[in-house]
Amino acid sequence: MPLFDTTLLLLLEGYAWLPARWRETQGEMVHTRLMGRRAVVLRGPDAARFFYDDNHVQRAPALPEPIKSTLLGHGAVHTLDQAAHRARKGMFMSLMTPRSVAALVDETTAAWDEAVATWPDRGHVVLFDEAARVITRGACRWAGIPLTEEETGPLAADLVAMVDGFGSPGPRHWRARGARRRREAWLAALVEDMRRGTLRAPGTSALAVAARHREPGGELLAPRIAAVELLNLVRPTVAVSWFLSFAAHALHCWPVTRVRLAEDTDGTYAEAFAHEVRRFYPFAPFVAGKAVTDLTWKGEPIQADWLVLLDVWGQNHDPALWPNPCAFDPRRFIGREIGPYELIPQGGGDPAAGHRCPGEPVVVGLLEALAPRLARLDYTVPEQDLTVSPYRIPARVASGFVLRPAGARPAGTEPRDTESRENESRESGGARRRRPSVHPL
Repeated sequence: MPLFDTTLLLLLEGYAWLPARWRETQGEMVHTRLMGRRAVVLRGPDAARFFYDDNHVQRAPALPEPIKSTLLGHGAVHTLDQAAHRARKGMFMSLMTPRSVAALVDETTAAWDEAVATWPDRGHVVLFDEAARVITRGACRWAGIPLTEEETGPLAADLVAMVDGFGSPGPRHWRARGARRRREAWLAALVEDMRRGTLRAPGTSALAVAARHREPGGELLAPRIAAVELLNLVRPTVAVSWFLSFAAHALHCWPVTRVRLAEDTDGTYAEAFAHEVRRFYPFAPFVAGKAVTDLTWKGEPIQADWLVLLDVWGQNHDPALWPNPCAFDPRRFIGREIGPYELIPQGGGDPAAGHRCPGEPVVVGLLEALAPRLARLDYTVPEQDLTVSPYRIPARVASGFVLRPAGARPAGTEPRDTESRENESRESGGARRRRPSVHPL
Protein backbone atom coordinates (compact mmCIF):
# COMPACT_ATOMS: atom_id res chain seq x y z
CA MET A 1 0.00 0.00 0.00
CA PRO A 2 1.25 3.55 -0.68
CA LEU A 3 2.64 5.29 2.39
CA PHE A 4 1.43 8.70 3.49
CA ASP A 5 4.14 11.40 3.55
CA THR A 6 4.43 12.56 7.15
CA THR A 7 6.75 15.55 6.67
CA LEU A 8 3.99 18.02 7.57
CA LEU A 9 3.14 15.99 10.67
CA LEU A 10 6.80 16.14 11.72
CA LEU A 11 6.73 19.95 11.45
CA LEU A 12 3.48 20.10 13.43
CA GLU A 13 4.13 17.42 16.04
CA GLY A 14 7.84 17.92 16.74
CA TYR A 15 9.15 15.37 19.23
CA ALA A 16 5.69 13.73 19.36
CA TRP A 17 6.01 12.71 15.70
CA LEU A 18 8.00 9.51 16.21
CA PRO A 19 6.13 8.30 19.33
CA ALA A 20 2.93 8.61 17.29
CA ARG A 21 4.42 6.60 14.42
CA TRP A 22 5.57 3.86 16.81
CA ARG A 23 2.07 3.62 18.28
CA GLU A 24 0.74 3.00 14.77
CA THR A 25 3.14 0.14 13.95
CA GLN A 26 3.18 -3.49 15.01
CA GLY A 27 6.66 -4.44 13.79
CA GLU A 28 10.32 -3.89 14.62
CA MET A 29 10.51 -0.67 12.62
CA VAL A 30 8.32 2.17 11.45
CA HIS A 31 7.58 2.52 7.75
CA THR A 32 6.77 6.02 6.51
CA ARG A 33 7.58 8.57 3.85
CA LEU A 34 9.55 11.74 4.59
CA MET A 35 10.27 14.58 2.16
CA GLY A 36 8.86 12.37 -0.58
CA ARG A 37 11.28 9.51 0.16
CA ARG A 38 10.59 6.07 1.57
CA ALA A 39 11.86 5.88 5.15
CA VAL A 40 12.17 3.40 8.00
CA VAL A 41 12.74 4.15 11.67
CA LEU A 42 14.81 2.00 14.05
CA ARG A 43 15.54 2.28 17.76
CA GLY A 44 17.58 0.60 20.47
CA PRO A 45 21.30 -0.10 21.02
CA ASP A 46 21.38 -2.83 18.36
CA ALA A 47 19.72 -0.42 15.93
CA ALA A 48 22.30 2.25 16.78
CA ARG A 49 25.13 -0.22 16.09
CA PHE A 50 23.46 -1.14 12.78
CA PHE A 51 22.88 2.52 11.87
CA TYR A 52 26.46 3.67 12.56
CA ASP A 53 28.00 0.92 10.42
CA ASP A 54 29.22 2.61 7.20
CA ASN A 55 28.53 -0.60 5.32
CA HIS A 56 24.84 -0.19 6.15
CA VAL A 57 24.04 3.51 6.34
CA GLN A 58 25.76 6.66 5.14
CA ARG A 59 24.86 9.99 6.72
CA ALA A 60 25.99 12.48 4.09
CA PRO A 61 23.48 11.66 1.30
CA ALA A 62 20.56 12.04 3.72
CA LEU A 63 21.37 15.55 4.91
CA PRO A 64 18.74 17.94 3.52
CA GLU A 65 19.77 21.31 2.14
CA PRO A 66 18.04 23.29 4.95
CA ILE A 67 20.21 21.51 7.55
CA LYS A 68 23.39 22.25 5.60
CA SER A 69 22.44 25.92 5.18
CA THR A 70 21.74 26.46 8.88
CA LEU A 71 23.19 23.97 11.34
CA LEU A 72 26.12 22.25 9.62
CA GLY A 73 27.31 24.22 6.58
CA HIS A 74 27.91 23.06 3.02
CA GLY A 75 31.11 21.00 2.71
CA ALA A 76 31.26 20.24 6.44
CA VAL A 77 32.66 17.03 7.89
CA HIS A 78 29.07 15.84 8.36
CA THR A 79 28.61 15.84 4.56
CA LEU A 80 31.45 13.35 4.08
CA ASP A 81 31.53 9.60 4.51
CA GLN A 82 34.08 6.80 4.89
CA ALA A 83 37.76 7.75 4.18
CA ALA A 84 37.09 11.44 3.47
CA HIS A 85 35.06 11.70 6.66
CA ARG A 86 37.72 10.01 8.75
CA ALA A 87 40.46 12.27 7.38
CA ARG A 88 38.54 15.47 8.16
CA LYS A 89 37.38 14.05 11.49
CA GLY A 90 41.04 13.71 12.47
CA MET A 91 41.31 17.49 12.58
CA PHE A 92 38.46 17.65 15.09
CA MET A 93 39.80 14.81 17.19
CA SER A 94 43.20 16.54 17.42
CA LEU A 95 41.40 19.43 19.14
CA MET A 96 39.35 17.22 21.47
CA THR A 97 42.18 15.79 23.57
CA PRO A 98 41.57 15.74 27.33
CA ARG A 99 44.04 18.60 27.77
CA SER A 100 42.35 20.72 25.09
CA VAL A 101 38.86 20.02 26.45
CA ALA A 102 40.04 20.99 29.93
CA ALA A 103 41.43 24.25 28.53
CA LEU A 104 38.09 25.03 26.88
CA VAL A 105 36.23 24.30 30.11
CA ASP A 106 38.65 26.50 32.06
CA GLU A 107 38.22 29.42 29.63
CA THR A 108 34.44 29.12 29.81
CA THR A 109 34.22 28.81 33.58
CA ALA A 110 36.47 31.88 33.91
CA ALA A 111 34.08 33.78 31.62
CA TRP A 112 31.14 32.47 33.69
CA ASP A 113 32.66 33.64 36.97
CA GLU A 114 33.34 37.08 35.47
CA ALA A 115 29.74 37.35 34.30
CA VAL A 116 28.16 36.10 37.53
CA ALA A 117 29.95 38.81 39.51
CA THR A 118 27.94 41.41 37.53
CA TRP A 119 24.52 39.77 37.87
CA PRO A 120 23.33 41.45 41.10
CA ASP A 121 23.78 44.86 39.45
CA ARG A 122 21.52 43.83 36.59
CA GLY A 123 18.55 42.76 38.70
CA HIS A 124 17.58 39.71 36.69
CA VAL A 125 19.21 37.35 34.23
CA VAL A 126 17.75 35.35 31.36
CA LEU A 127 19.97 32.32 31.83
CA PHE A 128 19.76 31.04 28.26
CA ASP A 129 20.88 34.39 26.80
CA GLU A 130 23.60 34.89 29.40
CA ALA A 131 24.92 31.35 28.97
CA ALA A 132 25.16 31.86 25.21
CA ARG A 133 27.25 35.00 25.65
CA VAL A 134 29.47 33.45 28.31
CA ILE A 135 30.12 30.27 26.33
CA THR A 136 30.76 32.26 23.14
CA ARG A 137 33.37 34.30 24.97
CA GLY A 138 35.07 31.23 26.44
CA ALA A 139 34.93 29.20 23.21
CA CYS A 140 36.45 32.01 21.14
CA ARG A 141 39.26 32.52 23.65
CA TRP A 142 40.00 28.80 23.44
CA ALA A 143 39.76 28.72 19.63
CA GLY A 144 42.09 31.69 19.15
CA ILE A 145 39.33 33.71 17.46
CA PRO A 146 39.75 37.42 18.21
CA LEU A 147 36.58 38.85 19.75
CA THR A 148 35.87 42.16 21.44
CA GLU A 149 33.30 42.60 24.19
CA GLU A 150 31.07 44.51 21.78
CA GLU A 151 31.20 41.65 19.28
CA THR A 152 30.31 38.95 21.79
CA GLY A 153 26.55 39.52 21.96
CA PRO A 154 25.96 39.64 18.17
CA LEU A 155 28.14 36.57 17.61
CA ALA A 156 26.34 34.64 20.37
CA ALA A 157 22.99 35.58 18.82
CA ASP A 158 24.14 34.30 15.41
CA LEU A 159 25.46 31.03 16.82
CA VAL A 160 22.21 30.47 18.70
CA ALA A 161 20.23 31.27 15.55
CA MET A 162 22.07 28.58 13.57
CA VAL A 163 20.99 25.95 16.09
CA ASP A 164 17.54 27.38 16.74
CA GLY A 165 16.53 27.48 13.09
CA PHE A 166 17.47 24.04 11.82
CA GLY A 167 14.26 22.30 12.88
CA SER A 168 11.63 24.81 11.85
CA PRO A 169 10.46 26.65 8.75
CA GLY A 170 9.67 30.35 8.82
CA PRO A 171 11.48 33.26 10.51
CA ARG A 172 13.73 31.15 12.74
CA HIS A 173 15.00 29.25 9.71
CA TRP A 174 15.74 32.37 7.68
CA ARG A 175 17.53 33.99 10.62
CA ALA A 176 19.70 30.88 10.79
CA ARG A 177 20.59 31.08 7.10
CA GLY A 178 21.56 34.73 7.41
CA ALA A 179 23.62 34.06 10.52
CA ARG A 180 25.55 31.27 8.82
CA ARG A 181 26.35 33.33 5.72
CA ARG A 182 27.51 36.22 7.87
CA ARG A 183 29.74 34.16 10.15
CA GLU A 184 31.23 31.98 7.41
CA ALA A 185 32.37 35.14 5.61
CA TRP A 186 33.82 36.57 8.83
CA LEU A 187 35.77 33.42 9.74
CA ALA A 188 36.95 32.84 6.16
CA ALA A 189 38.54 36.29 6.26
CA LEU A 190 40.29 35.39 9.54
CA VAL A 191 41.63 32.18 7.97
CA GLU A 192 43.02 34.17 5.04
CA ASP A 193 44.61 36.65 7.46
CA MET A 194 46.24 33.73 9.30
CA ARG A 195 47.68 32.37 6.07
CA ARG A 196 49.01 35.80 5.06
CA GLY A 197 50.59 36.26 8.47
CA THR A 198 48.60 39.41 9.32
CA LEU A 199 46.81 37.60 12.16
CA ARG A 200 48.40 35.38 14.76
CA ALA A 201 46.93 32.69 16.97
CA PRO A 202 48.50 29.94 19.11
CA GLY A 203 49.64 27.05 16.94
CA THR A 204 47.44 24.59 18.82
CA SER A 205 44.33 26.78 18.61
CA ALA A 206 41.33 25.77 16.51
CA LEU A 207 41.82 28.77 14.23
CA ALA A 208 45.44 27.82 13.49
CA VAL A 209 44.65 24.11 13.08
CA ALA A 210 41.79 24.79 10.64
CA ALA A 211 43.87 27.32 8.68
CA ARG A 212 46.70 24.84 8.06
CA HIS A 213 44.69 21.62 7.75
CA ARG A 214 45.23 19.76 4.49
CA GLU A 215 42.91 17.35 2.76
CA PRO A 216 44.08 13.81 1.81
CA GLY A 217 45.31 15.15 -1.55
CA GLY A 218 47.56 17.67 0.19
CA GLU A 219 45.55 20.81 -0.57
CA LEU A 220 44.63 23.34 2.12
CA LEU A 221 40.98 23.67 2.99
CA ALA A 222 39.28 26.42 1.03
CA PRO A 223 38.86 29.42 3.39
CA ARG A 224 35.09 29.02 3.40
CA ILE A 225 35.32 25.30 4.28
CA ALA A 226 37.80 26.10 7.05
CA ALA A 227 35.27 28.66 8.30
CA VAL A 228 32.51 26.05 8.18
CA GLU A 229 34.55 23.69 10.33
CA LEU A 230 35.48 26.44 12.78
CA LEU A 231 31.78 27.11 13.20
CA ASN A 232 31.30 23.38 13.72
CA LEU A 233 33.67 23.64 16.67
CA VAL A 234 32.28 26.80 18.25
CA ARG A 235 28.59 26.51 17.39
CA PRO A 236 28.01 23.14 19.16
CA THR A 237 29.84 24.50 22.20
CA VAL A 238 27.43 27.44 22.40
CA ALA A 239 24.57 24.94 22.05
CA VAL A 240 25.38 23.99 25.66
CA SER A 241 23.20 27.03 26.45
CA TRP A 242 20.22 24.75 25.81
CA PHE A 243 21.49 22.13 28.23
CA LEU A 244 22.41 24.67 30.90
CA SER A 245 18.93 26.18 30.88
CA PHE A 246 17.57 22.62 31.03
CA ALA A 247 19.86 22.03 34.01
CA ALA A 248 18.38 25.07 35.76
CA HIS A 249 14.90 23.76 34.93
CA ALA A 250 15.76 20.41 36.51
CA LEU A 251 17.20 22.03 39.63
CA HIS A 252 13.99 24.02 39.99
CA CYS A 253 11.58 21.14 39.33
CA TRP A 254 13.50 18.57 41.40
CA PRO A 255 15.05 20.59 44.28
CA VAL A 256 16.73 17.55 45.81
CA THR A 257 19.07 17.45 42.81
CA ARG A 258 20.18 21.00 43.57
CA VAL A 259 21.12 20.02 47.11
CA ARG A 260 23.04 16.95 45.95
CA LEU A 261 24.80 18.84 43.18
CA ALA A 262 25.79 21.70 45.48
CA GLU A 263 27.22 19.23 47.99
CA ASP A 264 29.07 17.12 45.40
CA THR A 265 32.77 17.11 46.27
CA ASP A 266 34.35 14.64 43.86
CA GLY A 267 32.38 15.32 40.66
CA THR A 268 30.61 11.95 40.62
CA TYR A 269 27.14 13.42 40.95
CA ALA A 270 27.97 16.30 38.60
CA GLU A 271 28.92 13.86 35.85
CA ALA A 272 25.78 11.81 36.44
CA PHE A 273 23.69 14.99 36.43
CA ALA A 274 25.20 16.04 33.09
CA HIS A 275 24.32 12.69 31.52
CA GLU A 276 20.78 12.78 32.90
CA VAL A 277 20.16 16.28 31.52
CA ARG A 278 21.26 15.08 28.08
CA ARG A 279 19.11 11.95 28.34
CA PHE A 280 15.96 13.46 29.81
CA TYR A 281 15.52 16.73 27.92
CA PRO A 282 14.73 16.83 24.18
CA PHE A 283 17.24 18.06 21.65
CA ALA A 284 17.74 16.04 18.43
CA PRO A 285 14.63 13.88 17.90
CA PHE A 286 16.38 11.55 15.45
CA VAL A 287 19.34 11.23 13.08
CA ALA A 288 19.03 10.12 9.47
CA GLY A 289 21.08 8.34 6.85
CA LYS A 290 20.66 6.47 3.55
CA ALA A 291 20.85 2.72 3.11
CA VAL A 292 23.89 2.03 0.94
CA THR A 293 22.63 -1.37 -0.25
CA ASP A 294 19.71 -3.74 0.26
CA LEU A 295 19.65 -4.62 3.96
CA THR A 296 17.65 -6.67 6.44
CA TRP A 297 16.75 -5.55 9.95
CA LYS A 298 15.28 -8.26 12.21
CA GLY A 299 13.85 -10.04 9.23
CA GLU A 300 12.39 -6.97 7.57
CA PRO A 301 13.86 -5.64 4.30
CA ILE A 302 15.37 -2.18 3.87
CA GLN A 303 16.01 -1.32 0.24
CA ALA A 304 19.03 0.63 -1.02
CA ASP A 305 18.53 4.42 -1.00
CA TRP A 306 15.74 4.32 1.58
CA LEU A 307 16.09 6.83 4.40
CA VAL A 308 17.01 5.17 7.68
CA LEU A 309 16.15 7.10 10.83
CA LEU A 310 17.51 6.32 14.28
CA ASP A 311 15.06 7.35 17.02
CA VAL A 312 17.26 9.29 19.47
CA TRP A 313 14.43 10.56 21.68
CA GLY A 314 12.82 7.13 21.84
CA GLN A 315 16.05 5.38 22.76
CA ASN A 316 16.90 7.91 25.45
CA HIS A 317 13.47 7.22 26.99
CA ASP A 318 13.33 3.46 26.47
CA PRO A 319 12.23 1.79 29.76
CA ALA A 320 14.25 -1.29 28.83
CA LEU A 321 17.39 0.85 29.07
CA TRP A 322 16.30 3.46 31.61
CA PRO A 323 13.81 2.30 34.25
CA ASN A 324 11.15 4.93 34.92
CA PRO A 325 12.49 7.00 32.00
CA CYS A 326 10.17 9.98 32.54
CA ALA A 327 11.64 10.59 36.00
CA PHE A 328 14.66 12.88 36.24
CA ASP A 329 17.13 10.88 38.34
CA PRO A 330 20.91 11.37 37.90
CA ARG A 331 21.59 8.46 40.24
CA ARG A 332 20.89 6.06 37.36
CA PHE A 333 24.33 6.99 35.97
CA ILE A 334 26.33 6.61 39.18
CA GLY A 335 28.48 3.49 38.96
CA ARG A 336 27.15 2.67 35.51
CA GLU A 337 29.45 2.30 32.52
CA ILE A 338 27.64 3.69 29.49
CA GLY A 339 27.95 1.61 26.33
CA PRO A 340 28.83 3.41 23.08
CA TYR A 341 25.36 2.68 21.64
CA GLU A 342 23.20 3.25 24.75
CA LEU A 343 23.07 6.98 25.56
CA ILE A 344 22.98 8.69 22.17
CA PRO A 345 21.95 12.35 22.46
CA GLN A 346 25.01 13.18 20.34
CA GLY A 347 25.23 9.99 18.33
CA GLY A 348 26.59 6.53 18.96
CA GLY A 349 29.74 4.53 18.35
CA ASP A 350 33.36 5.67 18.19
CA PRO A 351 33.68 9.43 17.55
CA ALA A 352 37.09 8.97 15.93
CA ALA A 353 35.83 6.58 13.27
CA GLY A 354 32.13 7.39 12.90
CA HIS A 355 29.60 10.19 13.01
CA ARG A 356 29.33 10.52 16.79
CA CYS A 357 29.92 14.15 17.78
CA PRO A 358 33.59 14.63 18.73
CA GLY A 359 32.58 17.53 20.96
CA GLU A 360 30.56 15.37 23.34
CA PRO A 361 33.29 15.55 26.04
CA VAL A 362 33.05 19.36 25.80
CA VAL A 363 29.30 19.29 26.46
CA VAL A 364 29.71 16.94 29.41
CA GLY A 365 32.71 18.86 30.74
CA LEU A 366 30.95 22.22 30.59
CA LEU A 367 27.84 20.86 32.29
CA GLU A 368 29.99 19.22 34.99
CA ALA A 369 31.67 22.58 35.63
CA LEU A 370 28.76 25.01 35.27
CA ALA A 371 25.83 23.08 36.74
CA PRO A 372 27.39 22.87 40.24
CA ARG A 373 28.17 26.60 40.06
CA LEU A 374 24.54 27.21 39.24
CA ALA A 375 23.38 24.94 42.08
CA ARG A 376 25.53 26.85 44.59
CA LEU A 377 24.43 30.27 43.35
CA ASP A 378 22.01 32.13 45.62
CA TYR A 379 19.04 33.15 43.47
CA THR A 380 15.26 33.09 43.29
CA VAL A 381 13.04 32.13 40.37
CA PRO A 382 10.28 34.65 39.64
CA GLU A 383 7.00 33.51 38.13
CA GLN A 384 7.43 32.82 34.43
CA ASP A 385 6.62 30.32 31.68
CA LEU A 386 8.87 27.33 32.32
CA THR A 387 7.17 25.06 29.80
CA VAL A 388 9.35 22.86 27.60
CA SER A 389 7.13 22.27 24.58
CA PRO A 390 7.42 18.97 22.67
CA TYR A 391 6.25 20.71 19.50
CA ARG A 392 9.23 23.02 19.12
CA ILE A 393 12.48 21.66 17.59
CA PRO A 394 14.91 22.28 19.16
CA ALA A 395 13.01 22.47 22.43
CA ARG A 396 13.74 25.33 24.84
CA VAL A 397 12.59 26.50 28.24
CA ALA A 398 9.96 28.99 27.06
CA SER A 399 11.14 31.92 29.20
CA GLY A 400 14.83 31.17 28.77
CA PHE A 401 14.82 30.60 32.56
CA VAL A 402 14.79 33.96 34.33
CA LEU A 403 16.54 34.09 37.69
CA ARG A 404 17.05 36.90 40.20
CA PRO A 405 20.41 36.75 42.02
CA ALA A 406 20.56 37.47 45.74
CA GLY A 407 21.16 41.17 46.34
CA ALA A 408 19.63 42.17 43.01
CA ARG A 409 17.36 45.17 42.55
CA PRO A 410 13.75 44.72 43.71
CA ALA A 411 11.35 43.22 41.20
CA GLY A 412 10.09 45.74 38.67
CA THR A 413 13.16 47.98 38.80
CA GLU A 414 15.57 45.92 36.75
CA PRO A 415 16.43 47.05 33.22
CA ARG A 416 15.25 44.74 30.45
CA ASP A 417 17.32 44.66 27.30
CA THR A 418 15.73 44.40 23.90
CA GLU A 419 16.99 40.86 23.29
CA SER A 420 15.41 39.60 26.52
CA ARG A 421 12.07 41.24 25.77
CA GLU A 422 12.01 39.79 22.27
CA ASN A 423 12.95 36.32 23.52
CA GLU A 424 10.27 36.41 26.21
CA SER A 425 7.60 37.47 23.75
CA ARG A 426 8.63 35.08 21.00
CA GLU A 427 9.10 31.98 23.13
CA SER A 428 6.23 32.33 25.61
CA GLY A 429 3.66 34.06 23.42
CA GLY A 430 3.15 36.55 26.22
CA ALA A 431 2.29 33.84 28.78
CA ARG A 432 4.72 34.57 31.59
CA ARG A 433 3.17 32.85 34.61
CA ARG A 434 2.71 29.16 34.01
CA ARG A 435 3.68 26.17 36.07
CA PRO A 436 6.87 24.37 35.00
CA SER A 437 6.25 21.30 32.90
CA VAL A 438 8.03 18.77 30.74
CA HIS A 439 5.93 16.74 28.32
CA PRO A 440 7.02 13.07 28.60
CA LEU A 441 5.49 12.05 25.21
